[in-house]
Amino acid sequence: MLGQLLPEVHGPVPGPHSSELASRLAAVESPSVDARRAARAAQSGGAMAPIVYAQAAGANVLDADGNRYVDLAAGFGALLLGHVAPGVRAALEAQAGALWLALGDVYGSGAKLALLERLARLVPEPGARVMLGASGADAITAALKTSALATGKPGIVAFEGGYHGLSHGPLAACGFKPSFREPFAGQLNAHVVFAPYPAAGPELGPALQVVTRALARGDVGAVLVEPILGRGGCVVPPPSFLPALREACDAAGAVLVADEIWTGLGRSGAWLASLEAGVVADVVCLGKGLGGGAPVSACVGRAGVMAAWGAHGGTTIHTATHFGAPLGCAAAVATLEALERGGLPDRARGAGERWMARLRERTAGRGVREVRGRGLMVGVEIEGGAGRTLAVTRRLLEHGWIVVTGGVRGDVLTLTPPLDIDEALLDAFAGALAGALS
Repeated sequence: MLGQLLPEVHGPVPGPHSSELASRLAAVESPSVDARRAARAAQSGGAMAPIVYAQAAGANVLDADGNRYVDLAAGFGALLLGHVAPGVRAALEAQAGALWLALGDVYGSGAKLALLERLARLVPEPGARVMLGASGADAITAALKTSALATGKPGIVAFEGGYHGLSHGPLAACGFKPSFREPFAGQLNAHVVFAPYPAAGPELGPALQVVTRALARGDVGAVLVEPILGRGGCVVPPPSFLPALREACDAAGAVLVADEIWTGLGRSGAWLASLEAGVVADVVCLGKGLGGGAPVSACVGRAGVMAAWGAHGGTTIHTATHFGAPLGCAAAVATLEALERGGLPDRARGAGERWMARLRERTAGRGVREVRGRGLMVGVEIEGGAGRTLAVTRRLLEHGWIVVTGGVRGDVLTLTPPLDIDEALLDAFAGALAGALS
């Protein structure tokens, strides 16, 4: 059955049906998409024409021409349970027959209550409060607003390579690519300082120097950090990094915001990577995999920080029509239940360790600079820069493997498969990657 099958490609990629649909898409979607694809084609020296998805289940995708792929991108890491996960699908179908939309923050629903109670329990102390959104960027926006209310300070310390979404609040703190934010700089928070993200022990000092110097100014209300860089290339920091940030925030009266949109809910082998590092963040942001593919996100905060929202008598709020919609909430509850029932965070940790060892073994001597990550959040940094890395992704696609690139230089394969993927598929990919590198 479709879900855990090896690739099967029947002809050229993309085939005629994908090509025709992609041409129609290019005529009506933002010109940035086609322009970016053309730039990547020039960089890699080869075609970057896209396939178009038609059907999917588990770790498999069928394109419009009937070619079967193994999806190691999984919705940029959002499909923790794979495509069309049975439990999530059943929850959506049941909720669709009962209630699609309540009345936001005026009149809630049972599905919303069930989700908020589960999310509040992720914080290991009583009184946590939750604000829902539709995307990870919504969760970051809520967190940055929370820090401003709680501290009265507009400043933010963020990190180079960090990616927190592209809506205006998070965009100001996006350290992934300056080109994402520079055209809009006049509309963004000007009180943002970027520190280097530490990848190894010796790099911790410079990062903390920038953080402490910024906090000493007295106008910084939030330190925003990914416990492990996701889109920035699956960079795992030294173990002392998050505890040092916690200490610095406490000393300066700043809010520590952990962006766990990618790392959380088992992706990095733990329910929360920040807790795994021994740190209770003031605010945790969740998204991507929370809904199992349905759009829902959350900003989960400690009681003392979130109390700032009640200090204005209800005149200051953060809400939107579809925040807390019953369909997304039901999907999220089903996702959390499946993760817990299957022990998938622990499974991801063990499977990821075995996979990285296999990848290192198979790619040795083939132009790979490093294989790194944690859990099923794995980066393969390739020698030769972004052009060669894009060419490798294309060869893999032509043989039935869907992967995406990351890293600030674009030279990292970012691998985020479903947490319940058959390890035989991961082993097969190691061999396919070795071939593509050749």
